[in-house]
Amino acid sequence: MARRQPIIGDCFRDDCPAREVLNHVSNRWGGLVLGALLDRDLRYSEIRARVGGISEKMLAQTLDVLERDGLIARTSHPVVPPRVEYALTASGRGLAERLMDLFRWIGVNVETFTRAQKQYDSRQRSA
Repeated sequence: MARRQPIIGDCFRDDCPAREVLNHVSNRWGGLVLGALLDRDLRYSEIRARVGGISEKMLAQTLDVLERDGLIARTSHPVVPPRVEYALTASGRGLAERLMDLFRWIGVNVETFTRAQKQYDSRQRSA
């Protein structure tokens, strides 16, 4: 029996091509890099400074993946020394705006999460 074609955009299905993009933007670094680019185009070193804790290797990999997904554009300026800037595409901007709403919501509610984590940890220690 032939495998059914996935429904485009159904990330709950394991064979959905959109799930790969979801993984890229919901991992530890993808969403943060997109959020960092929301205000303006940035150079590699500026992104690295904005996204605390990201290694050079992870930043390079993340930028490659996001460029492949069509969420960011890489522009190399023909100057010496070479200057490369990263910018959000239209799709990347739409996604980054939604991610920033999520980031703000998490920030507003962080005390609720930390309280729940402390309660959970306390229950685990006493069990």
